[in-house]
Amino acid sequence: MRIAAAQARPVWLDPTATTKKVVAWLEDAAAQQVDLVAFGESFLSGYPVWLELTGGARFDDPAQKQAYAAYLDAAVVMDGPEISTVVEAARDLGIFVYLGVTERGSGPASGTVFCTLVAIDPSAGVVSVHRKLMPTYEERLVWGIGDGHGLRTHQVGAARVGGLNCWENWMPQARHALYASGEDLHVSVWPGNPRNTGDITRFVALEGRVWSLAACGLMSLADVPSDFPLRAALEESGRQDYCTGGSAVVAPDGSWVAEPVIGAERLVVADIDLGAVRAERQNFDPTGHYSRPDVFDVTVDRRRRAAAHFFD
Repeated sequence: MRIAAAQARPVWLDPTATTKKVVAWLEDAAAQQVDLVAFGESFLSGYPVWLELTGGARFDDPAQKQAYAAYLDAAVVMDGPEISTVVEAARDLGIFVYLGVTERGSGPASGTVFCTLVAIDPSAGVVSVHRKLMPTYEERLVWGIGDGHGLRTHQVGAARVGGLNCWENWMPQARHALYASGEDLHVSVWPGNPRNTGDITRFVALEGRVWSLAACGLMSLADVPSDFPLRAALEESGRQDYCTGGSAVVAPDGSWVAEPVIGAERLVVADIDLGAVRAERQNFDPTGHYSRPDVFDVTVDRRRRAAAHFFD
């Protein structure tokens, strides 16, 4: 099985242009006979880089409100043209896709953005929509809290594959839910910070005895449109690079197959052997012979949460 991380720059806050870029990368991956490709966290259409650099927690600040409104306008809906285009490309190219998106909620949650990881099967289309369980620190200023609905694994060829967003890969219960669903390959998606992906990518591989693929993005000040409400404040911060990559692949024994790639737009490709998963579980299988269900009782609620339920 051949897998890949598409380490690329989104066209920030431009969902139409970013969708075209996603399709182009899928075509490149298909040309290299890749079976599964993953894009970074909130790749479509961008990570909220301004929060930590412009005083994002200032309450009732007009510029912060305008920035949020622009971010909300650039978010995509699951039944919108952007996701439909990617589903069509995945079908035509015969490739499984994990795509990080900024998802605009529907109905009563239409004013909320979720950090969402969408899994797209070439035959079945969208097979899971996983909203990040707990946005990290300042991310809570713009992203709503998700639920367990997307804690699912999917069959890709002979492999069971699952995925999580960024720091929820540090959440033991979230990882356990995917291991217990038969995971052979774990996909972690990140905005692009090699300090994060180095340790956890190897740890997941060793803990789960799984193949571990980290997909990261890239972004700098040059990617921020001139009309973004906080563009001047970002310039004044003095920071040029926000997301610097770190995409990598680790084998089930914790050895690097592709060490973190820094700075470059690149398709990070690796061939994986599922026999290595079975070999490493000879001495450790976290939800098999090395689990203790008689001692630990684990329940995962995968119902989608809503603000209200109406009964007439």
